[in-house]
Amino acid sequence: MTDAQTAQRVLGATPAAAAGPEHVTEPTAYDAILLAGFGGPEGQDDVIPFLRNVTRGRGIPEERLEEVAHHYRHFGGVSPINDQNRELKAALEAELAERGIDLPVLWGNRNWDPYLADALREADERGFTKLIAIATSAYSSYSSCRQYREDFAGALEATGLEGRIQIDKVRQFFDHPGFVEPFIEGVKNAIDELQQKLPGIDPATEVRILFSTHSIPSTDAAKSGPAERGFGEGGAYAAQHLAVAEVVSHAATGGTVGWDLVYQSRSGPPSMPWLEPDINDRIAELPALGIKGVVIVPLGFVSDHMEVLWDLDNEAMETSDENGLVAVRVPTPGTHAAYVKGLVDLVLERRDAVPVDKRPAMTSLGPWYDVCRPGCCENVRLGFKPAAAGLAP
Repeated sequence: MTDAQTAQRVLGATPAAAAGPEHVTEPTAYDAILLAGFGGPEGQDDVIPFLRNVTRGRGIPEERLEEVAHHYRHFGGVSPINDQNRELKAALEAELAERGIDLPVLWGNRNWDPYLADALREADERGFTKLIAIATSAYSSYSSCRQYREDFAGALEATGLEGRIQIDKVRQFFDHPGFVEPFIEGVKNAIDELQQKLPGIDPATEVRILFSTHSIPSTDAAKSGPAERGFGEGGAYAAQHLAVAEVVSHAATGGTVGWDLVYQSRSGPPSMPWLEPDINDRIAELPALGIKGVVIVPLGFVSDHMEVLWDLDNEAMETSDENGLVAVRVPTPGTHAAYVKGLVDLVLERRDAVPVDKRPAMTSLGPWYDVCRPGCCENVRLGFKPAAAGLAP
């Protein structure tokens, strides 16, 4: 393979990542950080256009969009996610400044203003050519990793900046201490709160921890992560969540409190299998097991956005109340100091090419790959599109 062919193996990558190593071994002098968000509406008129952006190509009927729109309209048509990313951007800038690291933070969304293309145009105007991206999603799946990478590639093409701007991406950080430690802290506090609300409760026999994440189609789950790892039916997506839940449970309770991995926010037709059990179904089963208190952990989410506020703080809490259970919801990492520090550490991993044996990971699955492997996180329905920060396809 010629040098030119090698350089094209990873679309839009820096030289250190262009050949597709699992973990880079050459330092890279990045010009800026690209904070990549999901995006959300910021007014009633934005809701339906935003939902059309999110569901484009999926054949979701208008009546289903109106049903989901109700969740946003309940909050005045404003998703909290953009403000949360503004806060995260400010927190990252403060952490970088405190540590004397000169890396500006650019922010772009996949589905609403400011778009990723806007962030790339800003980068070009400011003379930045090497970006290290942080996606606001910790796990491996099409929607939580590859779709971000496809949108990076799409934004480079749409702006005509292919060949002028290079984009690498930090590894999936599901088991990085910065992401995991806030959940450990949150579970400890939640159990203490339950013991105050229910004096005399025995956490070992009367409390259940429900680790909740976004459900995805079973076919997509099976394709998450590299096929050669052999993760099985739920793919890397389920395996990563299960591994992190085990770590959090053991660190917070010594493994004495029972737990389940549950799913939420399903949006597909009934005929299409999605990951289960649904959190509300599992809550309804708990009283028969002698459970009196529930700790709800939004393990799949980095901030308290709409699906946390509606599906957990609204629906799951109502289900708990209807079943006579006292529930406490653990905070997401948000702008927790450990999380912000951890994200900066992930950037420095790539900048400095930290050896893999020096990279922190709290499960045996990590540290995850710097460059996504070939075929990783395929969208079974749509197939492969060009994607940055990973080996083709």
